[in-house]
Amino acid sequence: MNNSNIDNKEKTTIPVNTAQNQGNGFAGLGVSENILAVLEQLKFIAPTPIQHKAIPVAVEGKDVVGIAQTGTGKSLAFGIPLIQRLMQMPDKKGLVILPTRELADQIAITLMKIGRSFGLRVAVLIGGASMYQQIQQLRYNPHIIIGTPGRINDHIKQKTLNLGSVAILVLDEADCMFDMGFAPQIKQILLSVPKERQTLLFSATMPDSIIKIATLHMKLPVRVEIARQGTTAEKVEHELFFVKKDYKIRLLEKLLAEYKGSVLVFSRTKHGAKKICDQLIDRKFTATEIHSNRTLYQRRQALDGFKSGKFRVLVATDIASRGIDVKGIELVVNFDLPESPGDYVHRIGRTGRAGMTGKAISFVMPEQRSKVREIERLIRSTIPILQLPDLPQAQYVPNTPQQNFIYKKNTAFEKNTPLNHKYNPRPKSNFNPRPFKKKFGR
Repeated sequence: MNNSNIDNKEKTTIPVNTAQNQGNGFAGLGVSENILAVLEQLKFIAPTPIQHKAIPVAVEGKDVVGIAQTGTGKSLAFGIPLIQRLMQMPDKKGLVILPTRELADQIAITLMKIGRSFGLRVAVLIGGASMYQQIQQLRYNPHIIIGTPGRINDHIKQKTLNLGSVAILVLDEADCMFDMGFAPQIKQILLSVPKERQTLLFSATMPDSIIKIATLHMKLPVRVEIARQGTTAEKVEHELFFVKKDYKIRLLEKLLAEYKGSVLVFSRTKHGAKKICDQLIDRKFTATEIHSNRTLYQRRQALDGFKSGKFRVLVATDIASRGIDVKGIELVVNFDLPESPGDYVHRIGRTGRAGMTGKAISFVMPEQRSKVREIERLIRSTIPILQLPDLPQAQYVPNTPQQNFIYKKNTAFEKNTPLNHKYNPRPKSNFNPRPFKKKFGR
């Protein structure tokens, strides 16, 4: 990157969260003038609270542990210092590790918006994409490498990636990566990067796994926290229905008729997500799905279609709770409650972003009352229970064995059943006990 316009002497210690700094916007946070000009062009005028607190510390080269809820602008909180410091260190690289492919794509787009005019080169290493193309990106000597833990380790093992020149390491959505089982891969990456580096760790919560990283792999990190753990987005209204499993799809149909904006529906499993999406399409809603059974191309197409308005409803697993940055989502529906109370916070954080209002409605089966109490303890708030409305008559008949395999004893299948063939009673056993009787003298 061209760093001729940056005065290395202008880097000063900036006090955090003072009235003077707030009035100066990004200019009061130690951001260089040429980056300020780009931020102004992109209409980034007023920093968010996490940006306000994290940027001054990070541009000084200090390690940072940032605790903030989803949708608060964490990408710029580490992205601006990352680009500015690498412009001062032309021979060094930055490495950004995050949990999902979608999040990797979004971070790459955000960083390129800021760094494109400075000649920034970025490589994105994610599963499901071409290894050959990623190797080609690495051959162009990128300034910043962005990727998921598994694919980064694949390149390390194949010796197509050398992390010896990494000066700044960013762990984004760190708690999510540990929840998803990436701890071994992250440990391997931490052993592969230089010990003398700056580490920026961002997370929505502070479980023991994150505290351990901060203790063992960071140097006197400055903790920056803008909200206590479990804090949900301020302008999101929470509600829940107690509803039996068989009535969930009809309740969702009712809500989609009531709310006219874009809707994000969360399913606990990928098979459930596909089933919900198929049922919504049968009901004439424009819907798409995103989960781990979809290819990278299909996931990108679904997300792009949801952003553009081609699809009004996006049905997703928790892979999307931290990987979707879509403005203006009116409603988030927890068709299934999440396994972890912390995931509830991340799911509903997809609405009510950037100061907008939003709504989150959960479908709770009667036997899940304990899960609701766990969520309420985490968010320190009681979720209002709504009365179940009159639901529309089911227009879609699920494909259940009880309906498909109706037959009369010793008669043919009914002609309108999917199988449409003769009833074949269970054949008699070919087992003949006589030889055994003869052999053993019985």
